[in-house]
Amino acid sequence: MTVTTTEKKEYRLENLTCASCAMKFEKNVKDLPLVEDANVNFGASKLSITGNTTIEELEEAGAFDGIKVRSTSERKLEPLIPFYKRKENIISALSLFFLAIGFVLSISHSEKYVPSIVFFAISIAIGGASMFKIGIQNLFRLDFDMKTLMTIAIIGAAIIGEWREGAIIVFLFAVSEALEAYSMNKARQSIRLLMDAAPSTATVKRGERFVELPTEDIRVGDVLIVKPGEKIAMDGKVIAGSSTINQAAITGESIPVLKEKEDEVFAGTLNEEGALEIAVTKLVGDTTIAKIIHLVEEAQAEKAPSQKFVDRFAKYYTPAIMVLALLVAVVPPLLGADWNLWVYQGLAVLVVGCPCALVISTPVAIVTAIGNAARQGVLIKGGVHLEETGHLDVIAFDKTGTLTKGYPEVIDFIPNEGVEKERLLQEIAAVESLSQHPLAKAIVNYAREKGLAIIEAVDFQSVTGKGAFASVGEIPIYVGSIDWIQEISSVPPKALEKISTLQREGKSVMAIASGTEYSGLIAVADPIREESQSILKELKEIGIRHTVMLTGDHKQTAKAIAEKLGMTDVRAGLMPEDKLTAIKQLEEEYGRVGMVGDGINDAPALAASSVGIAMGGAGTDAALETADIALMADDLEKLPYTIKLSRKTLRIIKENIMFALGLKLIALLLIIPGWLTLWIAIFADMGATILVVLNSLRLIRINR
Repeated sequence: MTVTTTEKKEYRLENLTCASCAMKFEKNVKDLPLVEDANVNFGASKLSITGNTTIEELEEAGAFDGIKVRSTSERKLEPLIPFYKRKENIISALSLFFLAIGFVLSISHSEKYVPSIVFFAISIAIGGASMFKIGIQNLFRLDFDMKTLMTIAIIGAAIIGEWREGAIIVFLFAVSEALEAYSMNKARQSIRLLMDAAPSTATVKRGERFVELPTEDIRVGDVLIVKPGEKIAMDGKVIAGSSTINQAAITGESIPVLKEKEDEVFAGTLNEEGALEIAVTKLVGDTTIAKIIHLVEEAQAEKAPSQKFVDRFAKYYTPAIMVLALLVAVVPPLLGADWNLWVYQGLAVLVVGCPCALVISTPVAIVTAIGNAARQGVLIKGGVHLEETGHLDVIAFDKTGTLTKGYPEVIDFIPNEGVEKERLLQEIAAVESLSQHPLAKAIVNYAREKGLAIIEAVDFQSVTGKGAFASVGEIPIYVGSIDWIQEISSVPPKALEKISTLQREGKSVMAIASGTEYSGLIAVADPIREESQSILKELKEIGIRHTVMLTGDHKQTAKAIAEKLGMTDVRAGLMPEDKLTAIKQLEEEYGRVGMVGDGINDAPALAASSVGIAMGGAGTDAALETADIALMADDLEKLPYTIKLSRKTLRIIKENIMFALGLKLIALLLIIPGWLTLWIAIFADMGATILVVLNSLRLIRINR
């Protein structure tokens, strides 16, 4: 198959085994004649290129590692291979088997016993076959990577008769490769699960016929038929039926959500109970799940500051180790020391110096953390944002839709003395059921929650800026502003006092009159999220120094909500540009600032902050595009989790670099007294690699 491209094109890769192999493959692709640029995303096993090439040429560039290339449009579900069937694990086990036999024979006889050497040689051949093939090719090309260093060291060990040490080096190298493959497979599993979440076909209603079509052939406006127990294949809106939908794959929510007519649904979510008809609103490549997959893969490819440092360091580190090994092997013997001893020490330096642990120290942690966050419904758009979140000192919150629910609810309903509460509520709900005002919907919903039927009202009329009225059973019912109701009837002083108290609490208060008689009052507000107070407390406990509310709402309303939440810094009456200015002032005063908003009207502030965090990323394209982090389920409880994950990742990256360099430095210092042996070199190098991988895998276990 030949595919030619003249613009940016993406491919999926198979058999990409290690970070250094990814770097080499990227270099080989860049060297192709008509390729302008190339980038290999090791975490997602993806290749992006700009230029002209064919799949055959790309596979030739990756032949050294058996890399296979396929188009991203080619949908291929990769089965999860059991641990005991994985090639790298089988090789490690066979290498250990022959090493153990050789070890037993060498102890019972001697290290020079021929049968034991034969078994050590078999162990080396099995465990290191692929490494030797690449290492020898690189040696002839003077391309000194990790496998080249290992090949030289093992051949050298065999030449000077250290077969046992050579076999142990190969076995531990095979184990570290298997562990690295395991850790990357675990990290990639989050993307694989997302890709497998949405079905590849769907039942579509065409006229009176029902046909099953591949998702690539489904168009906007098509009607999907989704039966109970089936997954939804495309983003759309419910046009018939109702059902509970499990949205965990997209939003991380554990509790299914009821979806009715006109509600939005996402591809990859599970229809649990009723049959649904869904009008498709997005093509397969534009669905929310497709965007999430793309953004997670892009995030895993983006190098964090610590990874860029490691890459720059490794570039100079490997040649320096080669020179050091040569000097250790040659200089002391030229000054009269034993050649055998110092060549042995030089080989040990090569083993110690392998940069494997250093190269994977950061990417394996970043990829694991971003994959873990995606499973929890938190979309982090790159390693740089993950690291920045770990450094945050201050978090600014938009009020509406972030600290509050974002829609009005009835908080207080107080009838006048002698007025029947349920009857009055029915009457005002009858009037408001005919109104389009946002507060009217809150009153109607409140009546329904109380189990009341909505009775009929006639002669409805809306009075701009004042309220509305209609006749219920021939009596006109008025609902509106205090001043307007005072024009119609006399409001008692006790009620006026209560109205003043409710307004100070930040509530919108409406008075009610039946005919010319004052009947009561009803207060509506955008309620605080139940979790907001506990979230702010938890943020303080985990080390966030300062929290601030930025809102366009009235100062009195903002202050009332802030008092309930225990927030002392409130900046109200702000336009979008004022929020931007506030973020800049906070950065000057405190340092790094995170901004939490809805991703639309808060866009300038989200962009200006150190880390922009959008609420409800699953519902808005703007949130996915604007913010650095999106909380997909509109769940503020994911914020402390995200900060803890980021800080844990930073700690693990620092620990990984410390393990990778610290163990090697200790081993290299042993050159001075001449104590460095292949045994010590093995544990310094392979031990560091194993520690780095196992340490990074701890990030998989972090959850809310």
